[in-house]
Amino acid sequence: MPLIIVLLGIVLLLILIVVFKLNAFIAFVIVSLLVGISEGLPVIATVDAIKSGIGNIMSSLIIILGFGAMLGKLVADSGAAYRITTGLVDAFGIKNIQFALMVTGFVVGIPMFYSVGFVILVPLVFTMAASTKLPLLYVGIPMLASLSVTHGYLPPHPAPTAIVDMFQADMGTTLIYGIIVAIPAILVAGPLLSGYFKKYDPQPLKEFIGTETVAGQKTPSLGVSLVVALSPVILIGFSALANLWFEGDHPILVIANVLGNPSIAMLIAVLAAIYFLGIRNGHKMGELMNSITKGVSGITMVLLIIAGAGAFKQVLIESGVSDYIAGLMKESNMSPLFLAWLIAAVIRVCVGSATVAGLTSAGIAMPLVESLDVSPELMVLAVGSGSLMLSHVNDSGFWLFKEYFNLSIKETLSTWTVMETTVSVMGLIGVLILNLIIN
Repeated sequence: MPLIIVLLGIVLLLILIVVFKLNAFIAFVIVSLLVGISEGLPVIATVDAIKSGIGNIMSSLIIILGFGAMLGKLVADSGAAYRITTGLVDAFGIKNIQFALMVTGFVVGIPMFYSVGFVILVPLVFTMAASTKLPLLYVGIPMLASLSVTHGYLPPHPAPTAIVDMFQADMGTTLIYGIIVAIPAILVAGPLLSGYFKKYDPQPLKEFIGTETVAGQKTPSLGVSLVVALSPVILIGFSALANLWFEGDHPILVIANVLGNPSIAMLIAVLAAIYFLGIRNGHKMGELMNSITKGVSGITMVLLIIAGAGAFKQVLIESGVSDYIAGLMKESNMSPLFLAWLIAAVIRVCVGSATVAGLTSAGIAMPLVESLDVSPELMVLAVGSGSLMLSHVNDSGFWLFKEYFNLSIKETLSTWTVMETTVSVMGLIGVLILNLIIN
């Protein structure tokens, strides 16, 4: 009975979001209330669980996600994203333009939210495809595959970061594992897959083509742009490696753990961006602070959705459902990694939002991490890759791609949906293989 109540709650969540178009945060709170009461919690205890869940998840994420939004906005507004793109294309050469844009999507995608990265980089792809006379999707798909992978797999993006917290995984280890899994996923969904899309000849609208946003603007150098954009990854990764090489109170380990703390790493990155991408290039402090404010305002709803998922998770814990699910899973022969991926994939297909799918499935799969011998870091990646599965007409990313590339729905399903599904399946395969290696 407890599991049936949870399943009915998830169905109701899907109906509220998909059918009635209700805001995801409101839907999460309503479902959390109903599930908690139905599972036998008093109304006040259910409300307390909701507040506790929201508080717990926000207390650890608000700094990381807030600074992440600031960093992404500064990278975009300063012209650093443009500099990274053009610099890498020049370095790789026209013959390797796919790999140049793939690396660009990965580098820019780490600090930047998907929709922002898409809007910033796609016009540059259009311009490059026009100048090189190469098929547009052949040029663009590798970059979009990279953006999608960073969005679904890697901290400091909202869903992966929240899932790391929910599963009590190590941020640095998750980042390292995520990059290992991401590389083959991007290669297959990007350069390999894009060769099959040459037959499509999209004609994007003229207003989407060009790089006027940085015309006449002094931009930071390629080296500075890369270092600042990747600084959170560098610091967090350094901390993870230091913990493998040093033990105890070794000075390097102490320093690495301070600098590699996700909150500290993001703060350092933002301060570096303010100076190296902004002040040093002639931008006024007021202008930079205004840019930061706009960046943070753009993630308000994302934060509320994450808070709602935290509320749902806490209700499942305090009502005893998590323990019940854990008992059932112990008797299952199915891989917990595959099961977590499958749950996320099903919710993604129904809801459309990768963030909602990842966070909802994480709340359900959390007992697997707590009760079974499975790497919490790999579970984060399993959920993240499952949350990208089979993007279709209920996903905003689907329509963003369709409208920018000026494709029909059938063409979008044959290209974008296939790419997203490939990214998801490759993520699962990578996680399962990595699990065999580390265990």
